[in-house]
Amino acid sequence: MRYYLVDLISQWEMDTKIRGMKNVTMTEDFLEYHFPKYPVMPGVLLLESMAQLAGWLEAASSGFTRWFLIEHVNQCKFYGFARPGDQVEIEIEVLRADGPTHKAYQGVGSVAGQRRIVAEFEGRIVPLSEIEHPGDQKALFQILTRMAPNSLPLEEAAFGS
Repeated sequence: MRYYLVDLISQWEMDTKIRGMKNVTMTEDFLEYHFPKYPVMPGVLLLESMAQLAGWLEAASSGFTRWFLIEHVNQCKFYGFARPGDQVEIEIEVLRADGPTHKAYQGVGSVAGQRRIVAEFEGRIVPLSEIEHPGDQKALFQILTRMAPNSLPLEEAAFGS
């Protein structure tokens, strides 16, 4: 089973930054035991949602030929819990590209304007076709962005701080 931990991609700027959202719902199976009678989204899954969003940025920026795979977390700090009913707003920005096959990102995840996670991570850029069917990923991207099939990215959309 694959966990999709990004429910919406609201804005992106090619090769630069992306903004998305993860809705935490009570029906997610990882909440059953984390923690009994006090369900919270595991911090590592918040980090994975950031990595998936970085993957979407790579895919959209490359015409769905590349994907990002996290390899190393340089820094990560948690500021509170994400609980059922929360919408975690995630912003990812490219820190640096070390050649064509390695990138570093920084990200912030917030609930109602309050930080829940801040992280800096890096990893490999791989051919998307090695891990997923590019056409399927492009179709899923259109669902996540609510875009028509031939729409362009919202590069002119303002990113808030």
